[in-house]
Amino acid sequence: MEKKTMMALVRGENGPRLEERPVPRLREPGDAIVRVTLSTICTSDLHILHGAVPRANPGVILGHEFVGVVEEVGDAVRGLRPGDRVAANCITFCGDCWFCRRGYINNCERGGWELGCRIDGCQAEYVRVPFASTGLTPIPDTVTDENALFLGDILSSGYFGAELCALTPGDSAAVIGAGPVGLCAMACARLFGASKVIALDVDPQRLARAKALGLADDAIDPRAEDAEIAVKALTGGRGADGVVEAAGGADSFETAWKIARPNAVVALVAMYEQDQRFPLPSMYGKNLIFKTGGVDAVHCARLMRLIEAGRLNTDFLITHKAPLNRILEGYRVFENREDGCLKWAVTPWEEA
Repeated sequence: MEKKTMMALVRGENGPRLEERPVPRLREPGDAIVRVTLSTICTSDLHILHGAVPRANPGVILGHEFVGVVEEVGDAVRGLRPGDRVAANCITFCGDCWFCRRGYINNCERGGWELGCRIDGCQAEYVRVPFASTGLTPIPDTVTDENALFLGDILSSGYFGAELCALTPGDSAAVIGAGPVGLCAMACARLFGASKVIALDVDPQRLARAKALGLADDAIDPRAEDAEIAVKALTGGRGADGVVEAAGGADSFETAWKIARPNAVVALVAMYEQDQRFPLPSMYGKNLIFKTGGVDAVHCARLMRLIEAGRLNTDFLITHKAPLNRILEGYRVFENREDGCLKWAVTPWEEA
């Protein structure tokens, strides 16, 4: 690789800024250097900029959702070689520690959420990926970059939420938040056999999109009607068999446990910026099971096969696309949901 410097989006003291950085080099035998061909902006990036992720390093290159082409691999990397198209896992994991051997990769003793948080991420021209053998999934020739882009974070998060609900064929699933993670959770609830999917959001445009895409059967705006009453009316008076909370709003946790039927599972996959309160006396007698956690991206190979087979499709999430030069505009549009933005995809830097 002859290129010495690159453009990258950096977490600055006063917000994100574009600056020139050295092109990353291999540091460990398990590393790979990837040329980024498509990346995107995530709500987690906003949490870092808002100071809600204390462990995020100042000056880090942001971003953890990307696809690209392998440029170099370390001596310990297996199953990858230069020229391979790959999709990234947002979680860095060794694959060999106590947690990884049991599939709990989010708690890897040597990794975790690293890219774009504690080490430089993908909103750049190149990125160094530690433990590349576990953190990168080859992209089949029949799968586009756009359809593989969300594999290791947004799609994995939605799949995780639906999986936690332990849905069985014929069950009802309610998903709070019709944003990218929520829409993926709706799609994955269908995979697990849900016969009725209910979308809840305060944005009418997002609710309309969920129904238009065929991901939701019913749509509820909790600000326009009582969500608990509305969900019960759609589920035989019981409440939802499984609830995925993917919004992380001020009152979305309360909505989640209220709309769940007794003995249901409530899956909390949203990243909150504030502590949440468990009103246990009010919940008493519902016998709810709460499952929580960050994205569990342990099923990337499985999800890639489902994408390749046409069982899952996520490229509809891309509503805006522009080169790295315009990523600051992308942050503004994405954060403020301007022009119906769901996800802003970032293409490579364009030289003037």
